[in-house]
Amino acid sequence: MSSASSTDSAENPSSPWHRLTGGALRAVLVPLGTCVAVLLLLTAYTATGAAGEPPARISVSNGRIFMPSNSTSTAAFFDISNTGAGEDTLESVSSPDLGVTMLGRRVTKDGAGHMESLEALTIPARSRVNMTPYTVDVMILNPPSLRPGDKVPFDLWFRSSGRVRVDAVAVPPGW
Repeated sequence: MSSASSTDSAENPSSPWHRLTGGALRAVLVPLGTCVAVLLLLTAYTATGAAGEPPARISVSNGRIFMPSNSTSTAAFFDISNTGAGEDTLESVSSPDLGVTMLGRRVTKDGAGHMESLEALTIPARSRVNMTPYTVDVMILNPPSLRPGDKVPFDLWFRSSGRVRVDAVAVPPGW
């Protein structure tokens, strides 16, 4: 009889052993299920591109480079559009065909204007920045001789968008 009663108590749902394991199992499953559900929702949210900062959408056009009037320096100019919802930063400009290139800006002090190097150029969301001789440009030291219509490749390096390759067409200064 004792063996029958021990079997009956093990199968009896109200036994202490069954209550202990069933309660512990429920206590683990509820938070575990919640964590799995939240992880799946976060994965779906991230996969749609909705998480994080909105992306910038950079395009560069109207590249032009002044034909150098002397052999020491010249400048290149680009129109940069950002149609995205987030800003981006132009960090540097380079060219496989040129030596030293750097971002520059025109500064006027005491009635005299001069160019200064510029660390970076922010391109705000949903905006356009047009480089000109009177605002910002790409300064080029020791440029090669160029003829009207020559094309020079440039790489514009953006913090978020990476490299954007564009050609600049040689034009006479002031054009």
